[in-house]
Amino acid sequence: MKAIWNGAVLAESDATEVVEGNHYFPADSIRAAYFRPSATHTVCGWKGTASYYTLVVDGKENADAAWFYPEPKPAAAQIKDRVAFWRGVQVMP
Repeated sequence: MKAIWNGAVLAESDATEVVEGNHYFPADSIRAAYFRPSATHTVCGWKGTASYYTLVVDGKENADAAWFYPEPKPAAAQIKDRVAFWRGVQVMP
């Protein structure tokens, strides 16, 4: 699977975990140069507290377009150290 935005491959892996229709990429498969930490956090009742990244590609920003669960609840343990995408990021084979 690949995650692509603004013409750049943000992450690539054939070992994603799919949860609620979202592909969670291993943290070591992302291209860190495109990711900036965000102050945004949200809470999911069964996964825990999510943290976000803003994507920056060729000077364009996509705020909070990637998220991860630093300390997922036990029911979501399979997504620890993984990153998922939305907000216009294409995830495809």
